[in-house]
Amino acid sequence: MRFGNKGNLILRYIRPYRIYKRIGNVTYELELPQELAAVHPIFHVSMLKKCMGDPSLIIPTENIRIKDSLFYEEIPVQILDRQVHKLRTKEVASIKVL
Repeated sequence: MRFGNKGNLILRYIRPYRIYKRIGNVTYELELPQELAAVHPIFHVSMLKKCMGDPSLIIPTENIRIKDSLFYEEIPVQILDRQVHKLRTKEVASIKVL
């Protein structure tokens, strides 16, 4: 599940939700909780991931604080790595943030 367009650091999967019904060949409607009522419940199969049942991968939705515009506030915890890629005419810094 994607919220906004944040590049590689985007939070894609929140937790497992039940499939309410199959709409078409590749679309499903999910049973979403009340705190995600602003999110459209119909998803393409490419946006879904099979649940493997590992409870450590589940992120509580209370910690995300989804706004009405379907964006969330990212809070950096720690800088894990920093690299500088040299191109022909410039240098591009990339930082890996937890």
